[in-house]
Amino acid sequence: MTLDRVNASVAATKGFPSLSVYSATKAALRSFARTWTSDLKARKIRVNVVSPGNTDTEGLRGLAKADSTQLEATYAQHIPLGRLGRAEEIAKAVSFLASDESSYVAGSELFVDGGLAQV
Repeated sequence: MTLDRVNASVAATKGFPSLSVYSATKAALRSFARTWTSDLKARKIRVNVVSPGNTDTEGLRGLAKADSTQLEATYAQHIPLGRLGRAEEIAKAVSFLASDESSYVAGSELFVDGGLAQV
């Protein structure tokens, strides 16, 4: 069994200006996942975290007050892969962690961010 609904953010790792409270809450989720992994091991429940980067969604477009083309231009220069993520890419990572394919993955954080948090 897997608890696969823990969603953090690259903001927990990076020092983005004006996001201190948001970043702290996402870092707390990462800490919870570590603790829950230990707490729930006897029940064979695995806990992992997905930390998506900037993803082209209606929500991001609304916050940025921009269309997809403008978002790409704004964010892509900071993302090593040179583009925004797509919602289906995040979903595939979550599906992997929820599947038996990840049966030996526990207490991990999977960054799905085009390399933003790593580089």
